[in-house]
Amino acid sequence: MTGRRRTGTAVLSLVLALAAGGLIWGFGPWAEESDPADTCRGSLAVEEAGKFFGGAELEFRGHAGEWMGHETEYCTARARSEESGGVRLELSLRPAAAHRTSGAAEKTSAAPIGYGWNGSFDAGYNPAAAVLVDCAPLPGKGLLVMADIPEDIRKLSDEQVSGLARFTTESARLAAKRYDCEGPLGEPPSTVDRTKRQEYPVARTKGTCSDVVTARDTARLGLTTASEMPAGRALTEACSLDLPAKGHSIRLTAYYGPSAQQEMYLDKRYPGSVKGAIMRSHPCDGALGTAYFKFEELPLQDAGKDARKTVRGEDGQRLLTAFTAASAARHGCPVG
Repeated sequence: MTGRRRTGTAVLSLVLALAAGGLIWGFGPWAEESDPADTCRGSLAVEEAGKFFGGAELEFRGHAGEWMGHETEYCTARARSEESGGVRLELSLRPAAAHRTSGAAEKTSAAPIGYGWNGSFDAGYNPAAAVLVDCAPLPGKGLLVMADIPEDIRKLSDEQVSGLARFTTESARLAAKRYDCEGPLGEPPSTVDRTKRQEYPVARTKGTCSDVVTARDTARLGLTTASEMPAGRALTEACSLDLPAKGHSIRLTAYYGPSAQQEMYLDKRYPGSVKGAIMRSHPCDGALGTAYFKFEELPLQDAGKDARKTVRGEDGQRLLTAFTAASAARHGCPVG
């Protein structure tokens, strides 16, 4: 889970616990090849898929199942020809109440997808995109649409990478119409932000660390360098600040919609994994729901023992307050 350093044992425990509770998603077998109009019940953007594959003849498959007690749909599009090299577009749709997220929706390394959408685009090894649409008829008042290409990004053209973003948003547009969603929709992305995490002096931040650190913080805590992603309306975002103590840093993380629900669930289930962190929630409208914000001084633990902290609680609270206000404002959440 992004925003949390868990051991493999903890992750395995989570999977086993979910399975024991009957929460692991249980899709039936893949449907036979389906008509494009029936794939994900007409929500898959067939035209954008066709452009992605350069006009090749396509085949479509999909199925539906249950995740966290809510119906989820999953489908794929791929070219029939062997020349496609096995590349496929994968799409999933779920109500915001099905709080387990994945891919771009939960990654702090993802950039805002932009163009008027609440969403993220991850231009990492396997590119992925996610958008969240206000949708009062659905549980959680939102529709989460995620898509990815399980293929090395180096094998894809720039147009295909941008095409993934358009495929995601146009599939979201079709699904929103199908569910009678009332939320505003953005425009088809013409480009994607492939910026990697950038480092800047704390006084020159312009992304997710903007408006967080004051001159007082810089002098009091000895802050010099910030690591950030582009600012916008990503579903999960973070700001990192280097501390003078060797190996120590501050991590500020924001979670929205299903990403927030997921992180709150995990923090409650594994309280030891966030010992010493400062957390708070903040109300947002529509599908963004209750946003969740977290301050952590890293490392959280050292060789099984509590690591010595260098940031006092009041300083952490102040930084978290500034980060919450800046991030929430970018996402259109009420800020008093």
